[in-house]
Amino acid sequence: MRPFNYSKIKNQKWDSEMLGLIAAIYKEAGKQELYLKQRPDELEKLVEIAKIQSTEASNAIEGIVTTNTRIKQLVEEKTTPRNRNEQEIAGYRDALSIIHENFDAIPITRNYILQLHKILYSHMNNPMAGQTKNVQNYISATYPDGHTETLFTPLAPFETPEALDRICEEYNRVIGNLELEPLIAIPVFIHDFLCIHPFNDGNGRMSRLLTTLLLYRNGFYVGRYISLEAKIAKHKDLYYNALYQSQNGWQEGTEDATPFIKYLLSTILAAYRDFEDRFSIVEKKLPAVEMVRKATLNKIGRFTKQDIRELCPALSVSSVEGSLRKLIDLGELKREGKGKGTYYYRLK
Repeated sequence: MRPFNYSKIKNQKWDSEMLGLIAAIYKEAGKQELYLKQRPDELEKLVEIAKIQSTEASNAIEGIVTTNTRIKQLVEEKTTPRNRNEQEIAGYRDALSIIHENFDAIPITRNYILQLHKILYSHMNNPMAGQTKNVQNYISATYPDGHTETLFTPLAPFETPEALDRICEEYNRVIGNLELEPLIAIPVFIHDFLCIHPFNDGNGRMSRLLTTLLLYRNGFYVGRYISLEAKIAKHKDLYYNALYQSQNGWQEGTEDATPFIKYLLSTILAAYRDFEDRFSIVEKKLPAVEMVRKATLNKIGRFTKQDIRELCPALSVSSVEGSLRKLIDLGELKREGKGKGTYYYRLK
């Protein structure tokens, strides 16, 4: 079995880009703490939006989709799922809620990872829910001409339980002994998890749930207010590319995880900066139209009503719609398209 060893990473010399990302995340995390003390009520409204986005995006990456209305009903109202896709979405919702509410009481062990996987499939009859894989899996790419190529072969089923134990033990040791910067240890753990690919199904979604859990346990709460999953989904080609680059040589312990670490840190930093943008809009009690005007000034190019709603969580749908109409009448915005295809852009 390949060696799980943080010592190589612990002694690695990081370039200025990596060190800059880590320093910037700590700076943004410090600012977020101040913001939360100033306006906790307004910012609490960002939590439900982030939960909906995270549940929708993490499933969409795997091709599991439903309508916007149903996503909201499943996440906010916890309605009964109607089909297989909705059963998978409801399972992600439940696992994410448990992490949000109990992250400090969920140790990083194989047993707890299996429990989270069981919750992920709790709305459907999956005999392998909460169990490691029983068949060899492969990470493959399908090309436009139809041929499929194996990019990476994860560990065999019989190696998987011990491998999960070992990455948990190594992670807990380096974090517990303060041997490694958490913002390095977290991406390394997620990278190893994806290389083991411990389940028949649900590995990608589990990796995103575990990313949120590990960040929360280390004091990085941005995923509570801004969806990391939505950021990954928006540029999933970058995610897959960074993972592919970092997997080469993993079985032999000669891989370089740097591309994946940088990718994940860049995503976390982008989420913190989004949080700051949203805070700047909710920090002052402004009339609805002023709040919406401020939100539109944060957008470059085309944007949707939903984009503005996310920046103005304190406003109702009707307030956002009314304010957008007012800004159109004032000649500040232009509206084009119909129905779901409606978008806006600034004229000045």
